[in-house]
Amino acid sequence: MSDLSGSERRKLEKLLGMGGGYVLNFSDRTFGDFFDEYRVEIDAERYKARGTSKANRMRTFWDVDGNHVVGRVIGGLIEYATDEQCFGDSNPLLIDDCRKIAQRLLSDQPVAELDALTAIADERDFEVVAEHVREAIEKNQPEGGLDRLHTFVNKFIRVTCEPRGITITRDKPMHSVFGEYVKALREGGHLESAMTERILKSSISVLEAFNDVRNNKSLAHDNPILNYEESLLIFNHVAASIRFIKALETKIKAQAKVAEQQAARFPWDESIPF
Repeated sequence: MSDLSGSERRKLEKLLGMGGGYVLNFSDRTFGDFFDEYRVEIDAERYKARGTSKANRMRTFWDVDGNHVVGRVIGGLIEYATDEQCFGDSNPLLIDDCRKIAQRLLSDQPVAELDALTAIADERDFEVVAEHVREAIEKNQPEGGLDRLHTFVNKFIRVTCEPRGITITRDKPMHSVFGEYVKALREGGHLESAMTERILKSSISVLEAFNDVRNNKSLAHDNPILNYEESLLIFNHVAASIRFIKALETKIKAQAKVAEQQAARFPWDESIPF
């Protein structure tokens, strides 16, 4: 649910003209059409808990949906009302306050580690896939981005593992490649706890299961797609894992650079008898 405060709700209700059960100049049909653009079925029973008026369904929407989608809808309503000249002589400060409310809500991303989903190699196709993955979340459509996320993960694993000498072929499953990567991390002494190793090992089976989701429950083929909540869970799990791996790789590279600099400053002379 969104965390709109009482004060914020009152400002929004005033701006949107919700006192008489209405919302701006919407009819029931255009109200539903507007929410369709944000993939919210505002006519569904879950939004009628307070009543069936447009204002009551809006209030219930604020109660049951998350910050990010509520922020997108509020921002869209303000843009719509501005274009339709619905605000009339409304206080400009009130409009500005409501824009700030939308911006605050939008800062709460549905995928906490979304910024981790960026390309780590200068490859155009990698960058394009990363953009599509982030766009799916920004549009609140994680289920529509699962196939792209799968492609992104495969590219990420390849680019991360190749420098470690791990063989990657078209016929070799990515979960097998990742298993070799986890083994290399353990043998290199890069993991400080057994729990971290267990978490990474569990990701091997997660990657294997992701293949089934991609093939049978995503837009990669003519499939019935996975539901929103489970799709969002997959995005969050993948993003958190990638953020950790990126941070770990940065740390490993920094340590290697320091060791290289020290070796250059203090070269080992094998002729010294001790």
